[in-house]
Amino acid sequence: MSSESPATGTKPSAIVWLRNDLRLHDHEPLQAALANHSHVLLLYCVDPRQFSTLGIGAPKTGPFRARFLIESLEALRSAARALGGELAVRVGEPETVVPGIAREINATHVFFHHEPAPEERRIEDALRVQLQDAGVKTRFFFGHTMVHHDDLPYPVAALPDTFSKYRNAVERRVSVREPLPAPATMRSPQITAGDIPTLEALGLTEPADDARTLLRFRGGESEGLERLRAWMWDADQLKTYKTTRNGLLATNDSSKFSPWLALGCLSPRTVYAEVQRYERTRVRNEDTGWLVFELHWRDYFRWVAAKWGARLYSAGGLQGLRYPWRDLRDHDARMDFNRWVEGTTGFPLVDAAMRELAATGYTSNRARQNVASFLTRVLGIDWRAGAQWFESMLVDYDVGSNWGNWAYVAGVGNDARGFRFFNVHKQAGNYDADGAFARHWLPELARIPGGRIYRPDQLSTDEQKRYGVVLGDNYPEPMVNMFAAADASAVRYDRAVAATPQS
Repeated sequence: MSSESPATGTKPSAIVWLRNDLRLHDHEPLQAALANHSHVLLLYCVDPRQFSTLGIGAPKTGPFRARFLIESLEALRSAARALGGELAVRVGEPETVVPGIAREINATHVFFHHEPAPEERRIEDALRVQLQDAGVKTRFFFGHTMVHHDDLPYPVAALPDTFSKYRNAVERRVSVREPLPAPATMRSPQITAGDIPTLEALGLTEPADDARTLLRFRGGESEGLERLRAWMWDADQLKTYKTTRNGLLATNDSSKFSPWLALGCLSPRTVYAEVQRYERTRVRNEDTGWLVFELHWRDYFRWVAAKWGARLYSAGGLQGLRYPWRDLRDHDARMDFNRWVEGTTGFPLVDAAMRELAATGYTSNRARQNVASFLTRVLGIDWRAGAQWFESMLVDYDVGSNWGNWAYVAGVGNDARGFRFFNVHKQAGNYDADGAFARHWLPELARIPGGRIYRPDQLSTDEQKRYGVVLGDNYPEPMVNMFAAADASAVRYDRAVAATPQS
């Protein structure tokens, strides 16, 4: 490769096309570009398709995730400039924008991280064609998982259908690679950096910071690394992670790394390396290993998305289950879905979680499992509607984890084990016995003492008056008989299983 172009007399450059990898540390495309090119430009395309409207009528990228993205881009631009480089931002479809920028800066190569989901893969394929026609070479890398794609003990196409088989094989046969350091310096070609769009420019409004929010997620690599340090080392929470991770309210019950992992501000290999250092210097126990267990789950769902492609997003899921889901085109189903979204189901655990999600863009893993089970197993509504609502609302939306978990709870994904549903009354007693979570998000029920807050339907008329609760007025009656509805769903599920051809 020559050091400069005979036609222009300028040195050839490279582009690192960014998507869900907004960091400088542990970034193989960036390292490869810097190793072979004197000038490297970081490029992010704000793709209008990511800000379109989903089938349920909600924005594909809602305000919490969009704000987190904007903050992450601002942080990355500042970090790149501190090293002597630049992050260019353009609004447009990558397959159109990237080739144009390549021509503008005389780029010979475009480096990027591969994404396995169908939408992202189609964009990659279209971009490769455009760049090939322009004489620009592409190289892609795998960098979104703890276990590297090339180290898997089998091809992704042979991925086991159960997580336990996957994890056992990986833990026996694979070593996690060391994370790559961030570069010490970089140089970028001269180019107009471009404005980072505002929320208003993206058709969104600034989300209000609810006073009840206990942890405001701020985007950016430094914020992700700071959360890692503060939670694991300063608060010393890793040693009790398995014990506390199902908590519903406290800021440090779980690591809450997920927003930074989802947008790639934080590398999973960096988290793994810090766990190993913690175990060497402080303590190693079942709790510390459980965080690695959760990272394996995250990896697994990404490989599931890679293996199954569009099938993951079908009504029958990976099981091809012919279940008669209630469709939102039906008026009653839409009304029931809206009550679930608004947190007015009359089931306080569900309502508190959904109101937290609406107010903050986040709710805990335990809460997510309960509300997903309620929508699919109790209300019988198409699981994909719930997955789309989460896609819109979650600050930590990750395509593999979101759709994989929803399919799992709905009984159409991996590890299908017959009909199971979450008894939200029992779950509330197990994970919020004193009612603190419900009291925090449902002020109309706040005067009900202890765990009784989760059964306002059992209050007498005098008790309702004493606690300031009027069922059907300031708090709804339960919208459904949960056990009867779940039993009916179980019958339909068994019939669907019997009617579904076995592969």
